[in-house]
Amino acid sequence: MALAAIILLSMTPARKNRIIFFGDSITQMGVNKGGYIDRMQTYLSAKGISDKYELIGAGVGGNKVYDLYLRLDEDVLDKRPAQVLIYVGVNDVWHKQMGTGTDLDKFERFYEAIIKKCQARKIKVIAVTPLCIGELKNNANPQDTDMNSYCDVIRKLATAYHCGLVDLRKEWMEYEQAHNQQNQEKGLLTTDRVHLTDAGSQLVTDAVLKALAL
Repeated sequence: MALAAIILLSMTPARKNRIIFFGDSITQMGVNKGGYIDRMQTYLSAKGISDKYELIGAGVGGNKVYDLYLRLDEDVLDKRPAQVLIYVGVNDVWHKQMGTGTDLDKFERFYEAIIKKCQARKIKVIAVTPLCIGELKNNANPQDTDMNSYCDVIRKLATAYHCGLVDLRKEWMEYEQAHNQQNQEKGLLTTDRVHLTDAGSQLVTDAVLKALAL
């Protein structure tokens, strides 16, 4: 009986490392050809390790942090991932100009609640700071002050709850200083000040792969 059990276990496929990308339209577009999740899948295939990972995009256009909280059970917890990347914040800031954004204190409370619920299920959380709303350098974009404050909250929560961190805001600032010689507001990493170009998708891909140690 013991030998039969060992043989049966050896024939059982190993469970894939399921990673869920939880966010807004940037993540929704990430599963498309050339998107950052698609690029990650291509990378895993080239390394010959795609059979060890399952990448799931769970992005919904227009979502803010409380939208993520409301669909957390169905789109993340019920799928029992090993890891979840929380990539949200652009709409919380951007939509404030229309009166439908998220106040900073509420953003922090919802984000913290998402982390706690995931960690209670033993899911590793990787927090992601949003890239930008406009590519002008030296904090010249209208929403830069807010963006910096919201990213600071994400960094603080990642430290407090021992989460992984993909600091795309920092990566963006360094990239723009080095490459945005004409100080364009879009066209380098974003098509429309928010959504990613090929270069932007690659920057996100590289940063996430590094955080996942892949």
